[in-house]
Amino acid sequence: MTFKVLVSDKLDKKGIAALEAAAPLISVDVKVGLKPEEQLAIIGDYDGLIVRSATKVNAAMLDKATRLKLVIRAGIGVDNIDVKLCKERGVTVENTPRGNVVSAAEQAIALLLSLARQVPLASQTTKSGVWEKSKFMGLEITGKTLGIIGTGNIGAVVVDRAQGLRMKVIAFDPLLTDARASLMGVEKVELDALLARADFITMHVPLVAGTKHLLNDAAFAKMKKGVLIVNAARGGIIDEDALLRAIEQGIVKGAALDVFEVEPARPDHPLFAREEVIATPHLGASTAEAQVNVAVEAAEQMIAFANDGSISNGL
Repeated sequence: MTFKVLVSDKLDKKGIAALEAAAPLISVDVKVGLKPEEQLAIIGDYDGLIVRSATKVNAAMLDKATRLKLVIRAGIGVDNIDVKLCKERGVTVENTPRGNVVSAAEQAIALLLSLARQVPLASQTTKSGVWEKSKFMGLEITGKTLGIIGTGNIGAVVVDRAQGLRMKVIAFDPLLTDARASLMGVEKVELDALLARADFITMHVPLVAGTKHLLNDAAFAKMKKGVLIVNAARGGIIDEDALLRAIEQGIVKGAALDVFEVEPARPDHPLFAREEVIATPHLGASTAEAQVNVAVEAAEQMIAFANDGSISNGL
């Protein structure tokens, strides 16, 4: 029997081509931009579903998805998928954790460098006709201590790139073994030690109960004055109100945020009024290469499941 797949969010054409090439095992429909009620009207016809971040796989959808066996998130985060309810309904959930690893890691490094040299603000003022060379006194990152919170797929690439830039890397991750830390060439430390020693701090952990507001008032109080913060992981890891207070108090010299607790972030977000803050609209996976990688990875996982029930990145 043909395994019917719905692609409900934008997916690179190479991923679609891979699914189409799997016929007659796979039958794929690409229906992007449907309203939720339109999705509910058709989801009952499908065995598989590939989403990005727009489609919400929630109770309302699962009530209608009587044939659904597999949901794949073409990307890493599954905030838009009720994974627990899917499991209760017998629906497997997978993500594609490798496709955008390099892209997300490079975004973090780009933000780190931009923060150190105040690139966005300097560009903005220069193009407005103001030549403020003396205002933009940056920092060299060579020899500085980078504290990395989370050394999984993305964090490990950030470690490698930061070491290539001659930074000293210390890392906190409860799952990081001494052997792995030695292999990576990082110093494994507890969170409080990282907060106290790091010149730069970057996060590479998922948003779960244990990481919600990991950087809060108490954490900022333990940091070295003048620390620079980068978050290209998930909004909510940083308590944004606490970050604003830390900037106002002079603890945090600057922050570069690619993710926010509420997205899209509202235009009047208090952090946006601060010159110390760089903000980008969740661009971690926004490279041409990453879009191809996650699309093809999602297609391959869907085909494998349809063929013999194989699950490679189950959640």
